[in-house]
Amino acid sequence: MNALDLLHESTGLPAGALLAGVVLLGLCLGSFLNVVIWRLPRGESLVGPASHCPACGTPVRRRDNLPLLGWLRLRGRCRDCAAPISPRYPLVELLGGAALAAAVLLAPGIGAAAAMAAVLLALVAVFFIDLDHRLILDVITLPGIALGLVFCRQLGTTRGDALIGAVGGFAALWLIREGYRRLRGVEGLGFGDVKLAAMLGAWLGWQGVMMTFLAGSFLGTLIGLGLVLARRADGRTALPYGVFLAPAAMAVTLWGHTAWRWYLSL
Repeated sequence: MNALDLLHESTGLPAGALLAGVVLLGLCLGSFLNVVIWRLPRGESLVGPASHCPACGTPVRRRDNLPLLGWLRLRGRCRDCAAPISPRYPLVELLGGAALAAAVLLAPGIGAAAAMAAVLLALVAVFFIDLDHRLILDVITLPGIALGLVFCRQLGTTRGDALIGAVGGFAALWLIREGYRRLRGVEGLGFGDVKLAAMLGAWLGWQGVMMTFLAGSFLGTLIGLGLVLARRADGRTALPYGVFLAPAAMAVTLWGHTAWRWYLSL
């Protein structure tokens, strides 16, 4: 029984209607994530001013500010200056909807679904901020570590595994970072990656953060080789590690326990 079934039993509402409501809530949270992704790295307030066109500064009208529908209605352009609006905005909103839908469909309880959704949404923000600015912000990772150590059980992680995961994840990437810096004389990893590893360990445990490192490194290798083959990068090109850790951690958040049980059964 998943969180959606529990909601259906407790409210008596049709499961389809409940899922539609969850997706709508996720779209709204995705719209807020767009604000977070744009403003947090720039040190701007998340509260004000109201959403506006980055090109002409005109506030977005309420009827145009609806998640997903607003972008479709405007055909991807500002109503006032016709400047293009990045398709990333509806993409992030769709990711928000997908995150909440996946959480209620896969999590075994309502609390677990809320925790899973929170981790997934935070990772969406981490991915796009690191992609744009090569930054992983303390305002996301440090509260994430604390919340993970408190609510890790909602994701099936014991407190002991969470503590080992947080310390071990931090230590592993810190050692890699320091070793690379001393060997090559430059930083290969940002300190934000180290704190992100601690956050992931706090939520997913040492098993989850280990799987995340493996999957993230594999993904990064594939993307790096693809860029080299396309002659868009070479062996000295720096790639933001958080861009690979975030999707790997999303997969582990959703299916990590199942994968770990399968591995132990071999």
